[in-house]
Amino acid sequence: MSASEEWLRGQRDDDGLWTQQLYGETRRFLGPAHGFAGCVLALGDVPDVAETLRRHVVLEDGLANWPLLADMPLEGARDRQIRVQWCHGAPGIVATLAHLLDEDLALAGGELTWCAGPLRKGANLCHGTAGNGYAFLALHRRTGDERWLERACTFAMHAVAQVEQALAEHGRGRYSLWTGDIGTALYLADCIDRGGGPPLP
Repeated sequence: MSASEEWLRGQRDDDGLWTQQLYGETRRFLGPAHGFAGCVLALGDVPDVAETLRRHVVLEDGLANWPLLADMPLEGARDRQIRVQWCHGAPGIVATLAHLLDEDLALAGGELTWCAGPLRKGANLCHGTAGNGYAFLALHRRTGDERWLERACTFAMHAVAQVEQALAEHGRGRYSLWTGDIGTALYLADCIDRGGGPPLP
C-alpha cells in the first residue's frame, strides 16, 4: 500500500465518509468529483460502500438520487437546484460505483438519469450528457441488459448534436477533457466499443 493510499484510508470518518477542505470550506461531498465516490474509486477496496450510499440516498417512485453533501436535502444547494449530473448526483454515483452499489439502488439511479434526460449544460463529462451516459454503460456492464447500452447510445447521439450546436454558436470547440469535447469523444468511442468508463484511474 502506498503512503498516499494509507493516508487516504486513515482520513475516512467513522460514518464511512470523508471530509473535504475545498475553497476554504469544510464539506462532505458524496459524488466522484470531490467526495466519497471519488475516494472509493481511487482506493478500490473499501468496506461498507453500499451501506454508506444507502444511508444517504433519496428514494422516490422507484428513482434514486444522492445530494451534493451528506445530510443535505436534494435541493439544498445555494441555487436550490437538484443535481442529476456526473459530478453531483445519481449519474456519477452509478457511473463510478455501480459495481459496489446494491443493485436496486444502481438501477433506480440509472432510471432517474434516463428520466431526467440529456443535460442542457452541454455534452461534457463533468456536468453534461456524456458524463451522465456513463451511468448507462456501467449498468450495461453490471447487468448485461442491452436496454442500458441503447440508452447510452441515445445519449451519445444527443451529445453529438450538442457539440455541433456549441461549435456553430461559438465558432470553436472546447478543448478540455472534463468540460469539453475530448471527454465527449471518449464517451462516443466507449459506446461504439459497447463499454467503458469515465477516463479515470
